[in-house]
Amino acid sequence: MEEEIHNMLPDLQCSILCDDVVQDKITGKLVLHGIFSNIEGKQLPMTHNRCFVVNGWCNGLGTFKQKTKVITPEKQILIEDHETEFTLFDTRAKHTVIAQFNNLAFKTQGTYWVEIYLDNRLILSYPFEIRLKERVF
Repeated sequence: MEEEIHNMLPDLQCSILCDDVVQDKITGKLVLHGIFSNIEGKQLPMTHNRCFVVNGWCNGLGTFKQKTKVITPEKQILIEDHETEFTLFDTRAKHTVIAQFNNLAFKTQGTYWVEIYLDNRLILSYPFEIRLKERVF
């Protein structure tokens, strides 16, 4: 008798906003550079050349679709990545989804939000600030 496998929603183990992600050639581990929660610039609008959102999933079973969005202070979508499908075949399995965003144009100061969706459901939302550097005379 063939056993039916039911999806068990995974846990979002981590979500990290950073400037760069590389894989170590020897160990295979991901190395994250420039982890941040604020972006400061001299003037608006400002452009952040490249950033990544690294999401680690675990403790699930089945096939899932993940999407990452960046939301403006005005509650508009600034940018979103394509939907990424992944499968966890065992509850001990882990999967990392990396979203890369290039040339993010920030027009206003304020609180922006990273939103992580799993199967079109909001799983996590966390803020980061865009602000002007204070001049020092």
